[in-house]
Amino acid sequence: MYYWYTQWYKEGMKIAISGAGIAGPTLAYWLLRAGHEPVLIEQAPELRTGGYVVDFWGLGFTVAERMGLRPRLDEEGYKQREVRFVDERSHKSGGFSTDVFGDLLGDRFTTIRRGALVKMIYEALEGRVETLFGDRILAMAEHADGVTVTLDQGGVREFDLVIGADGLHSSVRALHFGPNPDYETFLGYAVAAFEIEGYRPRDEGVYVIHPTASHQLARMSLRGDRTLFLFIFRCDVERAFARQSVGDVRALLREEFGGVGWEAGQILAQMESVEEIYFDRMSQIHMPSWHKGRCVLIGDAAAAVSLLAGEGTGLAMVEAYVLAGELGRAGDDYGRAFAEYERRLRRFLEAKQKTAARFASTFVPKTEFGVWVRNTATKVMNIPGLADCSWARV
Repeated sequence: MYYWYTQWYKEGMKIAISGAGIAGPTLAYWLLRAGHEPVLIEQAPELRTGGYVVDFWGLGFTVAERMGLRPRLDEEGYKQREVRFVDERSHKSGGFSTDVFGDLLGDRFTTIRRGALVKMIYEALEGRVETLFGDRILAMAEHADGVTVTLDQGGVREFDLVIGADGLHSSVRALHFGPNPDYETFLGYAVAAFEIEGYRPRDEGVYVIHPTASHQLARMSLRGDRTLFLFIFRCDVERAFARQSVGDVRALLREEFGGVGWEAGQILAQMESVEEIYFDRMSQIHMPSWHKGRCVLIGDAAAAVSLLAGEGTGLAMVEAYVLAGELGRAGDDYGRAFAEYERRLRRFLEAKQKTAARFASTFVPKTEFGVWVRNTATKVMNIPGLADCSWARV
């Protein structure tokens, strides 16, 4: 891990951060520690606390510990016992015990709702950083002394630097680096998620997955008698890139999953009462450079690895930590800080992207035979001596 903060500023920089998800607030936390004045700008009217669950471990877990979040992670996280693949009759067809993760990672691994992690990171700095909810950057104009930023609701303001931490669909990237399609590689999948209260059956501590050709439907029991459902399916470009209302997503999920069997029928029936459904396409971002002038990108805005990589949330926290550290080391030479941040992380993140892209066809196979092969392969993770090798390949 990267240790830093050897230099403190007499007067810190004023830094605009677009995005109050994972990367933005993490960056704001460490910039405050270095004596800077970050300002968070978030298009949503409040923190986005919906979405799906993420496996949280590795370097991102270390960053969270250094932010004092370990007690909250233990409180909010879930310790799953098993990942279980089932057929249409709920008979087990594959899967593995999560003991394999414990053997490799000890107690520094948890499954957590992404929204819960967003909330705890933001609460670690709430009241100490200005946050503009319901606003977004409309224009940026660099000059010798900084960047003039035009906001949708907040008028015109001056900043020393602008950081794009606004995700896969980054508006800062589009404004400053060019149109988003130039950098986005669609992986051929879409994902949707929502929660239902009182759903039965429940399998506590088990992540239950029903895979069919080109589709995967999963459920996980949450606290408060709630159940999270995750839908992943192969999707064409036209539907993946279309603007989707909640009604459109409902119709799409009915069309895609109405015939997959298992519990899909009752899940889709109860979906009709759900007001909030997360939906997005699975893509990666590939850019020749993450920085330009006084602007730099982090997290998914810079190098989205996609849901298939399995650790995008932790990687976003690592990127924020490293960028803040480089700004702390470089003094007022922001160009050097940006270049060093990218040098340290680019090859690492590109390797993660390549692994995720290779894993795509295995994650949601196109054929029933492919589903059988994948389910059978997961059983290897339960065999002593082979589990570590299987996990390393994933």
